[in-house]
Amino acid sequence: MEKQTLLYEGKAKKVYTTQDPELLIVSYKDDATAFNGLKKGTIQGKGVINNQMSNLLMARLERQGVPTHLVRELSPRDTLVRRVSIVPLEVIVRNLAAGSFSKRYGVEEGTAFEVPALELSYKNDELGDPLLNDDHAVALKLATREELAAIRTYTLQIDRMLQKIWASCGVILVDFKVEFGRLPDGTIVLADEISPDTCRLWDAQTREKLDKDRFRRDMGGVEEAYCQVMERLRNSL
Repeated sequence: MEKQTLLYEGKAKKVYTTQDPELLIVSYKDDATAFNGLKKGTIQGKGVINNQMSNLLMARLERQGVPTHLVRELSPRDTLVRRVSIVPLEVIVRNLAAGSFSKRYGVEEGTAFEVPALELSYKNDELGDPLLNDDHAVALKLATREELAAIRTYTLQIDRMLQKIWASCGVILVDFKVEFGRLPDGTIVLADEISPDTCRLWDAQTREKLDKDRFRRDMGGVEEAYCQVMERLRNSL
């Protein structure tokens, strides 16, 4: 399967058409952004790590009953996926308070929740990805109530699975963001990626940050953190 036309270029990935109209190739970049694109930079090797980590985790989730867009990995940076229509929602699960949640609600970073807190935001950079609820999503025709129910069920299932996977690596899954898409028949599947770009990952012993917060907060050691979590994941699977 080969790349044909560049269909879309985002902050972290390029998407190409293929000979098959139902299949696309996603190519991961080393570009890094934060704060809705206000901060830009490069994390060397990030594209390879994010591609391979996302594929490892999606394959694991698929085997445990979560449908995904993954078809197969083509190269260190490129993956063949099923073509989907992205549901314009970012679905965030928070197991501990951190980042914008701590700022928004005045909760100390690292505070653990008794149950996961699930948030929805409208995937729209121009509006700053505002938070919304199910009624807003339905009113804006972003998703149906049936789709929202499926998305919530899958997301909480993903959270339980990912927490176990990362715990086996000595890592705390603080929070993460996922996106979903619709197949041509309307089936909801997990899309986008699962990586240190989309997950907050802390060392279970030291609570050292091992994710894109190191880039957001100018902490240094970004490439090393990405490499470390990838190595831990490979060793655990």
